Amino acid sequence: MTTAQIRDIARGEFFRRTSTSAKVYIRGEYIRGTTRRYTCMDAEDMNRELFLRGATVVVVGFTY
Repeated sequence: MTTAQIRDIARGEFFRRTSTSAKVYIRGEYIRGTTRRYTCMDAEDMNRELFLRGATVVVVGFTY
């Protein structure tokens, strides 16, 4: 597992917020406008969505 900023990972890539987290998210697209954040959808519940800043550090490179 490695860490990366949310802006540096590809759209559609899986990530976790922390190394011990059970939830897995999928990086979505960047919302310009007033939000200026990335959409992140829960991999198991597509109705659950987060909006994270580009500088947020996440964990990638794990086996899902």
